Amino acid sequence: MKILVIGSGAREHAIVRSLLADPITESVDCAPGNAGIAQEVPIHPIDVTNSAAITLLAQQLNVDLVVIGPEIPLAHGAADAVTAAGIACFGPLREAAKLEASKSFAKEVMKAANVPTSKSYTCSNVSEVEKAMAEFGAPFVIKDDGLAAGKGVVVTNEAEVAIEHAQECFATPDAKVVVEEFLDGPEVSLFLLCDGKNVVALQPAQDFKRVGNDDAGPNTGGMGAYSPLPWAPANLIDEVVTKIGQPVIDFMHERGTPFSGVLFVGLAITSKGPKVIEFNTRFGDPETQVVLSRLKTPLASVLYAAATGKLNQLPPLEWSTDAAVTVVIASEKYPQTPIVGDVINGLERADALPNVKVHHAGTALKDGEIVTAGGRVLSVTATGPDLKTARARAYGAVGQISIRGAHFRTDIAQKAAN
Repeated sequence: MKILVIGSGAREHAIVRSLLADPITESVDCAPGNAGIAQEVPIHPIDVTNSAAITLLAQQLNVDLVVIGPEIPLAHGAADAVTAAGIACFGPLREAAKLEASKSFAKEVMKAANVPTSKSYTCSNVSEVEKAMAEFGAPFVIKDDGLAAGKGVVVTNEAEVAIEHAQECFATPDAKVVVEEFLDGPEVSLFLLCDGKNVVALQPAQDFKRVGNDDAGPNTGGMGAYSPLPWAPANLIDEVVTKIGQPVIDFMHERGTPFSGVLFVGLAITSKGPKVIEFNTRFGDPETQVVLSRLKTPLASVLYAAATGKLNQLPPLEWSTDAAVTVVIASEKYPQTPIVGDVINGLERADALPNVKVHHAGTALKDGEIVTAGGRVLSVTATGPDLKTARARAYGAVGQISIRGAHFRTDIAQKAAN
């Protein structure tokens, strides 16, 4: 099987590596990729918002499957264009991808499918936001209705900060803001593979959204993750599939916008059971790095089954009992305006360590050296027989890497590992 992966992050690096490990994989290409991915497969410069260009590249490479990593090309209809050209595509069509591209649409679907989630209001101006905030009280949860690369959500006890974020969202023409009641309880990320009718769950993970230790500072695209979750309810996966995943997939099919690809369910484990915080319509980053590290079933055949409506023909997925931890190394000043172009030292030393994989994200090749080219630079991922070992290995590898001004959290998986 020939496969084209669209994207340039650590998530795509992890996907590429997992696809290469599948015996049915003949070749993997990636567009646009990054410096780390380029060491393993051919990469192609491409504008991921250009669905025609993605389709043309897939045709030129004569691939059997296109795997779309990020949310932006999905929202621009990349899966529609690829599918129309007769090529199997892992990723939802544009209308189905609205489950991520519009938070208000996702809330409407959840309500119609009777999915447990928080109460919310969709607001068109600041006075509506203030009214909703007054009803729910602090902590205030203010969400940009559209895509915001993981940074469109503010959770704060300070009304001024909440209003300021809403005003920033409204600066975009025709913008909407979703105000939600706060869901208390630990958060879980669960990926559900879907083929339009069937749902197959992967193993859950937890990510760390805020930039600093002890969840201090602003939201980021994610600073680390781990799996499995020793504290999660034993029946969590079955409950999420039964009460959330299948009802949503059934509803999307009934309304004529069938969902295939991955439905990323962001959950809060509340005192009243799991409730949905948000949906994404692609693999999460950095959770993908730890989840795929534990998946023993070859990935290419699984994604192809999802893309071709045949998930129900797959045998149950096989999982390693090992734990996995990933730590994100970020550029100086991330998540504000990251400083790029700094040389990355120690990559080979870190990569050579046993049970360690360094997944590249914001990297580029310049004058023969790998340099920083984005906010989140690397996802250093390690496995071990338990979280404590995996965590020690991940941080041991992080210690081998040096980038001027870079930063990372030192508490990823710390509580769960003790």
